Amino acid sequence: MNSRQRRGVILLLLSVLCALGAFAGVLSVINDVKSKVGPEVSAYRLKGDVAPYTPLNADQFEKIRMPERWLSRTAVTDLAEIRGKIAVTGLRAGSLLQKDMVVDQPALKADEQELAIMIDAATGVAGKITPGSRVNVYATFPGQRQGAADQSRLIVANARVIDVGRLTSLEPDRTDRARRPTEAVPITFALRTADAQRITYAESFADEVRLALVAPGGTSDTAPADRTYELAKDK
Repeated sequence: MNSRQRRGVILLLLSVLCALGAFAGVLSVINDVKSKVGPEVSAYRLKGDVAPYTPLNADQFEKIRMPERWLSRTAVTDLAEIRGKIAVTGLRAGSLLQKDMVVDQPALKADEQELAIMIDAATGVAGKITPGSRVNVYATFPGQRQGAADQSRLIVANARVIDVGRLTSLEPDRTDRARRPTEAVPITFALRTADAQRITYAESFADEVRLALVAPGGTSDTAPADRTYELAKDK
């Protein structure tokens, strides 16, 4: 090997050593950044503005990842924490959700009372109704006299749900086993006196009571003529 070849080998070795040194330096910087930033955790950011005292639900937030050390101690990292909560003030789109932004939803207003009824788990709840939901309560009644048409009626519109109990097994009478539900869920409403009477009557005398979930933030303004339905009158 002549002198020129020896110089080439030496330069090649120096280049390899420099590359290894640069790579080690990059790894050192990355590890240093990781050690300073720390592990990442989940946080939740508002998709849009939320009005004060509005019930909160998971659809209003988007999940993001960020370093745990950058989050405040009051940051919400699990959306289960907002169940049954309302916004304590107006919330802005893009804000990170904090525990001090929400409060427990008041169970009852001054003119309301609690009323719980059992609702068929298969047809009336379907796992989508939670505390804070608004529902329409429908009931079907047989004709009041022989030959009269059966009716479906909107008993209460926009009833506020304040609690959903656990699934309960029922034991219907043997003679009525085909019609009565075998599993039901206790649903507790916050109702004014007249609405509480309507639901109590429906639970006692209706063939069936069903709940229809109203979209969050929506209302259900139904004309009096549309609150009662008969198949024969359907056009």
